[in-house]
Amino acid sequence: MAISAGLLLELGLILVALTILGAGARRYGLSPIPLYLLAGLFLGDGGIPVPEAADFLETGASIGVVLLLLTLGLEFSVIEFTASLRRHLPSAAVDLVLNATPGAIAGWLLGLNGAGILALAGVTYISSSGVIARLLGDLRRLGNRETPAVLSVLVLEDFSMAAYLPLLTVMASGGSVAEAMLWMAVALGALGLAFLVSYRWGHHVGRAIGHPEDEQLLLRILGLTLIVAAVAEEIHASAAVGAFLVGLTLTGRTADRARAVLGPLRDLFAAAFFLSIGFAVAPAELLPQLPAALALAAVTAVTKIATGVYAARRDGAARPGQLRAGTALIARGEFSLVIIGLVGAGSGVLAAIATPYVFVLAIAGPLIARFTR
Repeated sequence: MAISAGLLLELGLILVALTILGAGARRYGLSPIPLYLLAGLFLGDGGIPVPEAADFLETGASIGVVLLLLTLGLEFSVIEFTASLRRHLPSAAVDLVLNATPGAIAGWLLGLNGAGILALAGVTYISSSGVIARLLGDLRRLGNRETPAVLSVLVLEDFSMAAYLPLLTVMASGGSVAEAMLWMAVALGALGLAFLVSYRWGHHVGRAIGHPEDEQLLLRILGLTLIVAAVAEEIHASAAVGAFLVGLTLTGRTADRARAVLGPLRDLFAAAFFLSIGFAVAPAELLPQLPAALALAAVTAVTKIATGVYAARRDGAARPGQLRAGTALIARGEFSLVIIGLVGAGSGVLAAIATPYVFVLAIAGPLIARFTR
């Protein structure tokens, strides 16, 4: 088997650089996420070329976000989380109104067409499940009173993407309303079925994949998770939600062992995920509409904080917990980039403002959350 020396060298140098950046961030009590994002910005298009490692980073990023949400799901039981979701349906409505509206207004002021306005509304609405999942772990907040509220908002946002993305795709391509409605119904129905299966028969899944050997446990959990994530993605739902549901089905001793065997693998591929966000952005794309992007980022950072405060208050969290919930939700990331990719090629104005907007909040969100106590 031929081994690419270039691939090994590029990956080795990238990992060494991430080690240095991560150690520096930890020294000052910071999450390494912003530094990883900036490192990605200096690679690829407009930065340091890494032609051999580019495909690996793209694939690794997809696996990374799946593993982040899988391990996040391991922290909760499906019963308590289902109850939290029901309690936070009003929070989802507040989230939609407060955070999609600024994007829609900005799109209208910029003269975008209907698809462009819908796209920018989605960019400002959806938080980054991947970034926030890692952030909660980095800041040791998984056991906090406000964290279930944060996760409920994130999962309900991802659920909404099952309806939103088919609609946006059809509008951007000029397809029919009937086609959009069909895909929306399929995606939402499949997600509802998956949640029902997790709720009623999830404990059987945990017993079926449990095994005394760590290798077998790792392969079984990872294989099942990737299959479920792939099915979720294929029906225009979220691979992240699929992975999260698998995590919810694992409880007790199986969940404890799963955290141990998945942890190092998650951290490796999560680094690829954060790099990929910066890697997907050319530095030159950040400048033309940067002032407008900063203004929109400031407005929607405040609206996300308001969303988190409202959601955490419904769970009875104290004022500091409410603020922590709000700042945790600020970061945008993978879904926003998907939206830009769907519509941005046909709208230079949309890509010009949405790209720096996402990048600013992907970096600023973790920093603001870190200093909110």
